[in-house]
Amino acid sequence: MTIQSAFDLIFRNAMLRGAASPVDIGVAGGRIAAIEPKLACDAAEVDVGGRLALPGLVDSHIHLDKACLLGRCAHDHGNLGDAIRAVSAMKRDFTVEDVYARGARVLERAIVHGTTRMRTHVEIDPRIGLRGFEAVKTLKRDYAWAIDLSLCVFPQEGLTNDPGSEELLIRALRDGGDVIGGCPYTDTDPNAQLERIFDLAQAFDVDVDLHLDFDLDPSWSHLDEVCRQTERRNYGGRVAIGHATKLSALPPERLKATTTRLAKAGVAVTVLPATDLYLMGREATHNAPRGLTLAHKLAGDGVVCSVATNNVLNPFTPFGDASLLRMANFYANVAHASVNDFDTCLDLVTELPARLMNLGDYGIKVGNPADLVVLDSQDSRFAIAELPDILLGFKAGRQTFARQRPTLFRPGS
Repeated sequence: MTIQSAFDLIFRNAMLRGAASPVDIGVAGGRIAAIEPKLACDAAEVDVGGRLALPGLVDSHIHLDKACLLGRCAHDHGNLGDAIRAVSAMKRDFTVEDVYARGARVLERAIVHGTTRMRTHVEIDPRIGLRGFEAVKTLKRDYAWAIDLSLCVFPQEGLTNDPGSEELLIRALRDGGDVIGGCPYTDTDPNAQLERIFDLAQAFDVDVDLHLDFDLDPSWSHLDEVCRQTERRNYGGRVAIGHATKLSALPPERLKATTTRLAKAGVAVTVLPATDLYLMGREATHNAPRGLTLAHKLAGDGVVCSVATNNVLNPFTPFGDASLLRMANFYANVAHASVNDFDTCLDLVTELPARLMNLGDYGIKVGNPADLVVLDSQDSRFAIAELPDILLGFKAGRQTFARQRPTLFRPGS
C-alpha cells in the first residue's frame, strides 16, 4: 500500500481494461500519480463502484465547421458531389459566430459522450476564407477545460484548381493549424495536390490527414501515391487517410497487397461509418454495397486504424450525436464483427486513434494526464455490445460532466 499525502484526488474501485479486480487511481497536479489497490490518502475521493474506467475517447476525424446544417437546404442530395456543392454554396455566408455556435453544439455533445481528444478538419478556401478557422481556433481555446482539439486545415474543393487556397492554407498553418489535410479527388491534378500538401507538411513540420479514395471504383486509386510520398519523405507514422471506401471494393488478393503496403509505409486509415454508408452505393437499385472498409481487420494486419464521427447533421450525413461509443457499435454491427472483435472495436475509438494522432501521453498510466471516463459497466468486452451510459468524465483530474443513472418508478414505489 502506498501512503501518499500529495494526491489531489483518488478514484476508488475503478475497473480497468484487462484487470481482474478494481484498483485506486491517485491524481496529483492533474496527472495520474499512482495506480494500485487501496491507496492510503485523505484526498477527495470519487468512488467508481467497480465500474469500468477508460481513458477519454478519441475522435480522429470530424468536421465542426460544417456541422448542424439541417434546415438550411433540402437534404435530398444523391451523392458526394451534390453534398460538396451544397455546402460550398452555404459556406459563403458562414460567419465566425455561426460556425462557433454550431461547433460548440457538437463539442458539448461529444464531451458528455466521453470524448476528450479530437481532430477536426477545417475547410480553407476563398469561399469561406479563414472565418471557419478563426471560429474553430476559438472553440479550441474555450473548450480546453474538457477536450483537446487539434485543427487539420484542408482544401475541400481542390488546391491546384482553386486559386487563393494555398495562400490561405499557409496563413492558417502560420496561425495555429496543427495538421494539414487534402482532398485530391476534387482536384484536376490530384498528384500535384498531394505533392504540395506534403511539401507544406514538411515545411511546417505537421502531420498529414487526407480524404482519399472515397468511392467504390477499384480501377484507380490515389493510395499508391500517398504511400510513395510518405516513404520518400520519411513520414511514416505521420500520415492518415479518411474514408478509403475503395478498400471495401477490392478482392481479397488485392486487399492483402494494399494492406501490406499501408502497414509498410506507415499510413493509417480512418473509417467513417455514418458518412461512408450513407453516401456509398446510392446508385444501386438492389443489393447495395456497404462501402465500409473493415478497420478491425486492417488493424489485425498491422495498419493503425480508427473509427470516427466525420459529419453531423449536414448534407454529407444528416444524422449524428457525436457519440463515439455509438459509432463503434454501429460500425461493429455493419462490419459483422464477432464477439472476439469487440475489444478491437473499442480500441478503434481509444488506443488506436491516439496512436494515429501521435498522442504520446494518452491512456490510464502513471505520468499521463488524468483524462478518463466512467462507464456503467464492469467489463470492457461489453462496452461496444451493450452501449452502457457514460456516467462521469474528467479532464486533467477535473470533473467535466456527470450523467445520472435513470430511475424506474415501479408501481407502489
